[in-house]
Amino acid sequence: MSGRLTIIGLGPGDERYLTPEAHDALQAAEALYGYDAYLDRVPAREGQTRHASGNRVEGARAAAALDHAATGADVAMVSGGDPGVFAMAAAVCGEIEAGPQSWRTLDVVVVPGITAMLAVAARAGAPLGHDFCAMSLSDNLKPWDLIEQRLNAAASAGFVIALYNPISQARPWQLGQAFGCLSRHLAPSTPVVFGRAVGRSDEAVTVTNLGQANAIRADMATLVIVGSPETRVIARDGRAPLVYTPRAAAAVTA
Repeated sequence: MSGRLTIIGLGPGDERYLTPEAHDALQAAEALYGYDAYLDRVPAREGQTRHASGNRVEGARAAAALDHAATGADVAMVSGGDPGVFAMAAAVCGEIEAGPQSWRTLDVVVVPGITAMLAVAARAGAPLGHDFCAMSLSDNLKPWDLIEQRLNAAASAGFVIALYNPISQARPWQLGQAFGCLSRHLAPSTPVVFGRAVGRSDEAVTVTNLGQANAIRADMATLVIVGSPETRVIARDGRAPLVYTPRAAAAVTA
């Protein structure tokens, strides 16, 4: 009997950001797999087993869940935000491609969630209102020179850039170096949004500019949005500013 693996996006934090589809899939699963910090966000259900693991064992976690599903079980893999954005859906697909034929016969379903850049953008206004891209600054799975190449290309092309995994204890220098790359193409006045733990009780959103961004503290719970030359900030008395990128862009001139 073929089993089922459902890869579920939990959204950015609070339970209110969990979609009804994701809620139903969590309730239906016989077993849950995931990074321990994400599993802690899912209420325990009687009769449902939980298999927590660390942050850097995505492949092993995916393989264990696939093995379990191959026994005919209904298994769920939980992921923060959206599982298809720098998260577990790609890890599961990679294991299926390299793994046994039995994994290819499984019913695999990806349930979307609200990813961090959308949650932060909503808090700030509409910084993603025009063309944008998303990048991870982690060099665990790609070389830093490739990250710099992509930063330079995105900034020079006029994209708003959402930066995931901006900094960690093992990578304390990379965000500052990324800002240095972007500063070669963007003015110091370019808006920058720091969104930390958006959707959770300790949420903090800071609007600054590229010239002052290095003074802002960030961690792995932070998503950084760097504006384009088109991005604007609307100051409001007594209220947080609105950051937005107009939907229309100026024509390219020779």
